[in-house]
Amino acid sequence: MAKQLMKGNEAIAEAAIQAGCRHFFGYPITPQNQIPEYMSRRMPQVSGCFLQAESEIAAINMVYGAAGAGARVMTSSSSPGIALKQEGISYIAGARLPAVIVNIVRGGPGLGGIQPAQSDYFQSTRGGGHGDYRTLVLAPASVQEAVELTQEAFDLADIYRIPVIVLGDGMIGQMMEPVEFGKYKKREVPDKEWASTGTEGKRKPNIINSLFIDPDDLEKENIKLMNTYEEIAKNETRAEITNAEDCEILIVAYGTTARIVKNVIKIGEKNGVKIGLIRPITLWPFPSETIAKYASQSSVNSVFSVELSTGQMVDDVKIAVNGVKPVYFYGRTGGVVPLPEEIYENVIKKTGGAK
Repeated sequence: MAKQLMKGNEAIAEAAIQAGCRHFFGYPITPQNQIPEYMSRRMPQVSGCFLQAESEIAAINMVYGAAGAGARVMTSSSSPGIALKQEGISYIAGARLPAVIVNIVRGGPGLGGIQPAQSDYFQSTRGGGHGDYRTLVLAPASVQEAVELTQEAFDLADIYRIPVIVLGDGMIGQMMEPVEFGKYKKREVPDKEWASTGTEGKRKPNIINSLFIDPDDLEKENIKLMNTYEEIAKNETRAEITNAEDCEILIVAYGTTARIVKNVIKIGEKNGVKIGLIRPITLWPFPSETIAKYASQSSVNSVFSVELSTGQMVDDVKIAVNGVKPVYFYGRTGGVVPLPEEIYENVIKKTGGAK
């Protein structure tokens, strides 16, 4: 299949359709507006349902209903809109339903701005809403990867009966890059025997619910969820490793920030400083073991977390490194995107450079 030049948001929407998504419920907010715009044109062409809800809260509850009926369903938004959806996401997680949620992150807090940010890391990786639950979080670093991870998100959601978040920033959503569809190999997913689809008099009704009045029953359900999350952590944790073998400075960065860091590595090479990169692809589950492995190398004198925030992922990096090496942080916020030279200068200043 030939490559085509597409904006990130539109590529994500097309990827969802090609993955079998036939229901989309959303509400406009910059910088993800091209996703619902694209869906509004394409869904009727594939006999799907596009509906612009009256609010983000209404949209996520429509997702809850469609997911409960066994449909492949998606919603998308940007930071404040995702915040409004959190109660519904908790309900979907509690009812053990598969759904895909795309967050094209903008600066905050509050209304903030419309420029790219990574300041929704806590919100995404800690569940975001109430109760003991997690969402599987995928962080693409290119438009092509956004296509592939969006398609896989639907399979992962069905396999584990869990909400899956595709977390990009405004740059991923707005940039244009060549993409190729059809590269992703579909995973085997189970039949949705749990779905509320009508019995036709052949079986007992399926009940979609997240309410457990008896505390013992709720504890049992939460333990089931915990066991699912442990299985996900065992099977689905991923990271890209670049130049990290025997490096002197190890940088952890994700999304478009990791792309910038790859140029920081080149600057280091010119200056005789070996810099390595670990790019988490799954923000949850977090690749702690991979980071710990490379941070423990005798060649490494320090570990650095680089983010488009005031420091969120750095907490997980510190937990992974577990005091074996010093962990530093550099970030820009409010929609400001750092240049490679800026990051390099700060890395050398704070870490002392090579041994």
